[in-house]
Amino acid sequence: MNRRLFVSGLVIVILAVVADQAIKALVVATMGLGEAIELLPVLALYHARNTGIAFSMFSGLSDVSLSLIAGVVLIVVLYLWYKTPAERRLTHFGLAIIVGGAIGNLIDRVSLGYVVDYIYFHTPVWDFAVFNLADAFITVGAIIILVDEFILAPREARRARRADGAAPGD
Repeated sequence: MNRRLFVSGLVIVILAVVADQAIKALVVATMGLGEAIELLPVLALYHARNTGIAFSMFSGLSDVSLSLIAGVVLIVVLYLWYKTPAERRLTHFGLAIIVGGAIGNLIDRVSLGYVVDYIYFHTPVWDFAVFNLADAFITVGAIIILVDEFILAPREARRARRADGAAPGD
């Protein structure tokens, strides 16, 4: 990974972690646990604690076990980020926000023993799990990587083959 790409990725990670931790601190400081503030008919701020991983999976595991799992996943993502070619800038961005989100949630897990969640989508007959900005970074980052890998990169490869004079389908 070149220096410029590393620095820009590090800035994205830091911004993601700072934004995540600042919003969580604001929620904890201004809302009681279980308190909800309706923003839209389908969206509320809802102060919750997640003792599991994404969407409360593995909530029966200990804090240490969950922290170790999160740490291993973070190391794997960092390795993938390091191995990603520099020209795959969109994938680098996706990996950076995933790392920022993972670090944000890991900070909560290690310091609090749970993750602060606060975004709640719902209707009168259906509701979605409560999540946070770090979870959104991880999810959006994964979607960005999938789009880059399975839609944009193949498209670019086809353009490059055509520019080199290769027949379509080669």
